[in-house]
Amino acid sequence: MSEALKQNLKLLTENGQILALDGILHGIEKEGLRVDTQGSISQTDHPATLGSALTHSHITTDYSEALLEFITPAFKESGDALNFLQQLHSYTYQQLGEEELWSASMPCHIAGESAIQIAHFGSSNVGRLKYIYRVGLEHRYGKMMQAIAGIHYNFSLPETLWPVLRELQGSQESLQQFRSSGYFKLIRNFRRSSWLLLYLFGASPALSSSFMCGQKHDLDVWDEKTLYRPYATSLRMSDLGYSNKAQAELNICFNHLDTYIHTLTQAINTPYPAYDKLGVKTAEGYKQLNNCVLQIENEYYSDIRPKRVALSGEKPIHALHERGVEYIEVRNTDINPLLPLGIDQLQSDFLDAFLVTCLLSDPSEVSNKECELIDQNNSLIVNRGREPGLTLTKNDQQLTVPEWGNQLLTDIQQTAVVLDEIAGNSRYSDAVAAQQAKLNDPKLTPSAQILEAMQTSGLDYEAFILQQSRKHRNNIINVGISSEQQAYLDQLTVSSKEEQAQIEMSDTQNFDNYLADYLSQ
Repeated sequence: MSEALKQNLKLLTENGQILALDGILHGIEKEGLRVDTQGSISQTDHPATLGSALTHSHITTDYSEALLEFITPAFKESGDALNFLQQLHSYTYQQLGEEELWSASMPCHIAGESAIQIAHFGSSNVGRLKYIYRVGLEHRYGKMMQAIAGIHYNFSLPETLWPVLRELQGSQESLQQFRSSGYFKLIRNFRRSSWLLLYLFGASPALSSSFMCGQKHDLDVWDEKTLYRPYATSLRMSDLGYSNKAQAELNICFNHLDTYIHTLTQAINTPYPAYDKLGVKTAEGYKQLNNCVLQIENEYYSDIRPKRVALSGEKPIHALHERGVEYIEVRNTDINPLLPLGIDQLQSDFLDAFLVTCLLSDPSEVSNKECELIDQNNSLIVNRGREPGLTLTKNDQQLTVPEWGNQLLTDIQQTAVVLDEIAGNSRYSDAVAAQQAKLNDPKLTPSAQILEAMQTSGLDYEAFILQQSRKHRNNIINVGISSEQQAYLDQLTVSSKEEQAQIEMSDTQNFDNYLADYLSQ
């Protein structure tokens, strides 16, 4: 057991302060492609009966018109977030007609980039900014990568925890500084051990061959419609088809809030030759928001992000600078096509125990060398994670996946015991035990089970996921939606459209000036 974790759990327990951990908040964001009856990406606009994608607080679009995004509020009980997510699915199915929601991270059949319609958000300045940002992503990385979907798990520790920990640890930092430092420690330890989450929950070992159309690759051929890697866990999190030389030079390893903000700010303000050559505003209109390494901070892709709710018109990075970290967003979670919602209670409980363990563990910073090892380990896991005898590098030591995984689960189990005491049951220990079984037997991992199900059914990737999508739709519709939630979402459909119209009417600034002001924050 890590010494820092042992010490921190002891401090909380012996000082009667474990209830300071009671009140963790959870929110879930889940993306999902709309597909037609044949399982191809939808060519229809975002359904008007789902309200305005710009202003709806729970149902919006991500990159494309076809890529829905569901956003739950933050709940103390993760089960309430999952229930809210289920009801968002149920409501959306009412509006989809014959279309389905694709229940996997790697996309459905896509005939080519022209089949992916960039999401529109209306004529307001903020709506245009969101659209042009996506046009910039197209020019920089291509559209196909933007069709990949995932689940983001938002996690914030109770505000009551921070003063307790600060006093027990004898910190002299201000409360805001201490909280941000704590979240960054969590992030560092998450990155060190997030390979375990990719092994346990990775659910994208195969993909439609249309995704790689015209690209060189070294994937194995399952059949004419399907590519895969036999021991892969999460091809979504691999560098498949994703080449980003500009971002590769950023070297952000999340040691401190100020250096994180400085590095991202620099990237948003440093021109990149290829993007400079592309141009920003041309005779045809805007091609990107700027010619820099990043258009905005959200363009930087990472498996975890520090977050703070921004004010209207405020850049996320400015919100972080002014008021510190409020929560973290875990971004490496695949949609599991074997589960109706793509995630379940057991996974959520394990994530909670994992993240609290990260907070209370090793406070040391991540060196450049360790940063490289983290990337190497993750790459091995996403591409070959279930391969017998595979070893990862921890410091200067070679460890097999079960060896290192058992070390981590031993620590997480200690945290689970404390969380069980707060909850008054064994749910967190049960969640750890379920993951221990996958570590003992790789055949129990979602990635292995998906390949097994495809093999047994004789279905290719596209047909298997379409079958799962229809099955999950039926299950979710059978569960239904409460009358209160139905009325709430009906009302949001109307009010979100009214809010978009109001924003468009109240714009007084021309877009060029609006963009300049936004980027100068």
